[in-house]
This record gives sequence, C-alpha cells and structure tokens, in this order.
Amino acid sequence: MRSGPASASIRAMSSIRILPPQLINQIAAGEVIERPASVVKELVENSLDAGAGSLRIDLEQGGAKLIRVTDDGAGIDRDDLSLALSRHATSKIGCSSDLEAVSTLGFRGEALPSIASVSRFSISSRRSDDSHGWRLQGDGSERHDDPCPAPMAIGTSVEVRDLFYNVPARRKFLRTDKTELGHVDQLLTRFALAHAEVSVRLSHNGRVSLDLAQADSPLAPERLRRLLGEQFLAHALPVDEGAVGLRLFGLVASPAFARGQGDMQYFYVNGRVVRDKVITHAVRQAYRDLLHHGRQPAFLLFCELPPRQVDVNVHPAKHEVRFRESRQVHDFIFRALHRRLSAGGRAALAAGAATLVQAPAAEARSDGASAASQEVPSAAAAGNGGHQVSRSTARGAGGPAGAAPRPVVRGLPLGVAESLGSYAASLDFQRPPTSAPDDALPAPQLGPDAETDAVPPLGFAIGQLNGIYILSETPEGLIIVDMHAAHERIGYERLKQAVHGADLVRQPLLMPASVHVSRAEADLAEASAELLAQLGLVVDRLGEMQLVVREVPAMLGGADAEQLLRDVLSDLTEHGRSERIAAEMDALLATMACHGAVRANRRLTIAEMNALLRDMERTERADQCNHGRPTWTRLTQRELDALFLRGR
Repeated sequence: MRSGPASASIRAMSSIRILPPQLINQIAAGEVIERPASVVKELVENSLDAGAGSLRIDLEQGGAKLIRVTDDGAGIDRDDLSLALSRHATSKIGCSSDLEAVSTLGFRGEALPSIASVSRFSISSRRSDDSHGWRLQGDGSERHDDPCPAPMAIGTSVEVRDLFYNVPARRKFLRTDKTELGHVDQLLTRFALAHAEVSVRLSHNGRVSLDLAQADSPLAPERLRRLLGEQFLAHALPVDEGAVGLRLFGLVASPAFARGQGDMQYFYVNGRVVRDKVITHAVRQAYRDLLHHGRQPAFLLFCELPPRQVDVNVHPAKHEVRFRESRQVHDFIFRALHRRLSAGGRAALAAGAATLVQAPAAEARSDGASAASQEVPSAAAAGNGGHQVSRSTARGAGGPAGAAPRPVVRGLPLGVAESLGSYAASLDFQRPPTSAPDDALPAPQLGPDAETDAVPPLGFAIGQLNGIYILSETPEGLIIVDMHAAHERIGYERLKQAVHGADLVRQPLLMPASVHVSRAEADLAEASAELLAQLGLVVDRLGEMQLVVREVPAMLGGADAEQLLRDVLSDLTEHGRSERIAAEMDALLATMACHGAVRANRRLTIAEMNALLRDMERTERADQCNHGRPTWTRLTQRELDALFLRGR
C-alpha cells in the first residue's frame, strides 16, 4: 500500500521537538506585530515607560521601509542592550506578585525580540551618566554583533527597516502607504490623548504630519482641538466622579454629536487604552435613552483604580483588560455617565447664569454628597402662581408699565417634576387653539436691573417662531427651543417615572409560550427565576431543554414572549443582567410621549412657553428628545454681535 501526502504529514507530526529561538520569536511576532502600527505601539510604550518627555516617529513608505522611534527617556545600559533582545527579558516585573499589579504599559519582554526577528533592526541608547551612547544591530537572525559606541543624545532610538522582509507571506498583507500611515496616526492620537506631558512628532517620507507640544493636562483644550476637532469640544460635557477607590474623569459628547461609527471613543484604564465589553456595555446603557438606533456616542474617558483591581495580562497585544470587580466597575461608570448626561448642557449653561442651578441628578449621588441648595422656578412660577416677585420686577423694571412680572427663582428643588396629572393641570397643551393673539400678553422684560433678579438657566420666553420654536432671552444671549421635542422628552421622563416607580404589573398569557433552549440556558432560567419574575417574566422549566413563559409585563402583552425570553437569557449570559424589558417598555412609553406632545403650529401663550422652559430645567436628559435630536440651542451675545459685525 502506497503512502500518500496525508501519511507523510502524519509521520512528520509524530515527532515532537523544541523549536529554534528564531522561529519562536517569529511566532510571537505573529501575535503582536500585525503591521507597522503594531511596531510603533510597542516601541512607544517602551518610551513612555522609560519616562520620555519627547517622542519623534519617522516613517518611510507607511513604515514598511523604515520605522524610527526616538525618545529622551532614561535609556539602556550597554550591558543590557544585548539582553533586551532576548525573549522574556524585561526590567518591569520580577516575580508573580509584580504581575498582579502591573503599572507599566509594557511588561512581557517580547516586543523587541519579536520585532528584531522580522526586520533589519538597530537600537541605540544612552543613559544620563554615559559619555556616549551604544548601538546594537541585527538582521533578523539569531545572532547579532556586540554593542558599539554611537554619538547621540540621552535617550533611546530604535530603527526597524524592511519590516517582514524575511517573512514574505506577512509582508503581502500590508496595505497601501496611506492606509498604514493612517493606522499609525490613529495610534499616536490615542497615546497623545492619554499622555499630554509628552510632545509627539510624526513625519512620513520626510514630511511632518503631526506635531504636538507638551500640555499641562489630558483635557487641555489646545491639544484636544488638534486631535478631536472643534466640534467635539463644542459638544463636550465634563465628567469627574469618584467612589469606592475608583475615579472616572474626562469628556462625553452630548448626544447631538452622535456619530455613525465608533471612531471617537477613547477609554483609558490607568493610562492604558483598552477595549472592554464591561465598559462598552456601561457606556451604551448610559446613552440608551438618548441616541437613535445605530448611532454611536463620542467620549474621552479615563478610569483610575488600584493596579491590583485590574488584570492587563489577558490579550497578546494588551488591548483588553479584566476587572476583578467587574460589576462594581460597570455600575460606577454607568451611574457617573448617567448623572452627567441627565444634567446635559444645562449644567454648563447654569454655571454662567445669575443663579446657579444644581444638575438634577446631583441630589441622587451614590456617595451621599450633599447637593447645593440652589433652586429653580416651578411651572406655576412661570405664570406667577402664588410665588413671590422681587420689588424690581413687580414694578416692571427695565420694561414698560404693566409688563408681566418675572418671578424670583425660589421654592422647588431640581428633580423629575410632578406627575403627569398635575403637569396637565398647570400646562394644558391639549386645549383647542385660541384665536386671541399672543401680542395681548406683554413679554417679560430683562432690563438694566436684571442682575438683581434670579434668572433661570433657560431664561424667559419672548415669543414663538413659525409655530415651532420658542425664543427665550437670557443675559448671555438667545435660547431657541424646539417645543415639540422638549415637550416630548418631558412627557417621556414623567411616564417612565410613573411606570418604573411602581410595582411591575404582570399579565398571564392566554396560551403559555413553550420555548426550546439549550441545557445551559434552561439551567440559567431555573437559577434566575426570581430575577426573571422581577423583570415581569414568570418562567417554568418543563424539561431538560424546555421552558414555558406563563406571564409577561402587562405593558408588553402584545410582544413576542419567546423572543423576549431568549433576548433576556442572552443578556444574562453575557452581562449578568438584562435591561431588555426596560428598553422595550421605554420604547413604548417614548411612542406614547411623542403622540402626546404639543404639535407644530400650536400657538402658545407666554405663560405656557415659560412653563415649558421651567419644566425642561427640572427634567433629566431634557437636552435631547426621545429620538436623539437636540431640544434647544443657544446663540450667545458675542455670536449675535458677530452676525451684524458689531464692535468692528
């Protein structure tokens, strides 16, 4: 019987042998060195770990021909240069306990030998106490010459030429020079955002494409403007929260800046850029009520926690991490972002107003911090319903005699407003349109004595434009409100409060739904029966791989019970929790709020407009409607003056 190719292959595989070091390094390079950007990543991480204050990256042909990374860090001793090219040689960890609390970007000691095994490689370095530097060269083979003297400044310079020249199969996967340069540029942007204390210069084929000076803070506007653009800064909301040994700070863009792809999502854990499903889920949940389907939020966030609370040794390229208390981290990030997005742009707007308004969610801080005792007007105050009026406004300061008085801000704390019933009583948008002109009611005036009165963040209404927009005057300029979008959000938030604040009502199914699942899903459903009941699902197990749904939330009586259960079990498997039912209910409430909101071309009185403004100030997430559109915008006095060339 003749032996075929398969038999020969089996015989070849039957002998176990130790691989040569060079092949081991090339295999390791396949895990961490995918393209020129991967090389730049490893070298820049080494430079940052060495305390560099300046980085210069030079590329030729997208990095395929040349990658040179030069820094002014601590440098490497002559005797350590050869050792640096040995596999698993590093100065950053020495024992297993060090691995449990890694505080450096690199730590495995694989980068330099892996890069050297697939390129023509040289490294030059000089420490501060050396009179000159030392250079070590290699050609991708196992052997290299001894270090030789080299004139250079303090720091380290690594040159990588002809990447993958000895692994042609890998070289064929490289893209065009422009594409590879784009990957390097994106990588350096991520490093530059986290390490503002380091200047960065990138040149390609002798032409400088990125040049960033040092900055005092990762949130320095000048650097952010260069890296993320003016529009991101215009929509950025600052975040800075701390609890249980965790800190989250940075910027989240308002939902109005949502994008079609996640290309402006930067999250750092202890200075390391990461992609993590716990973080992704927490951020997505915080934005859940604010974005159109398929739209992606933009953010720049830094999370700090003790190194022992996070494992960074879970991915070959160190892109992912594993939190030891992932549930705690998830809840902390979600609550911090939820509070900030609930306050929206009104928090920043109020900071510049005559009376500061505490953001709605500030009173619900989990750390128990006391909220400032600032106040805002109620809906009734807009119509002067029983609230006191300052003496200057009572006599119509700055306006004609008999002008409608402007109420003083006092009385009600911020938070979700009254129930839908009292709201309808104070602001009846559903009554038939009146034929009486709004001109009969003089608009409140903001006169010379306005600084003596408390002006709410969204100001006081002065009129309506084309039956769609409310125009409101503030000392800083003009507020423009989309009345339908704003009213829709107010109604939606009140419906959510009324529904989610009460016990969930369940509805028995006339015909219980039988669902065939895997054994693991059936076990999970049986173990989570109490949790499912809290979500409104009464589920029994009929067999090893069969479940039956007997009750569902009353609001979702028309939903597909089988698909709902499968989605919830999928969430529980992946995240240990499920927001699926709440999301389904919220979608229904959003539809109800949309149909109940005031429509375009509905003429409102000044009192009704002011009532709507006051309710916006008391409503969480009032910056966006249920579909992710902004509800208001502002034109500052400076912007208005610029339109008419005033002051020139």
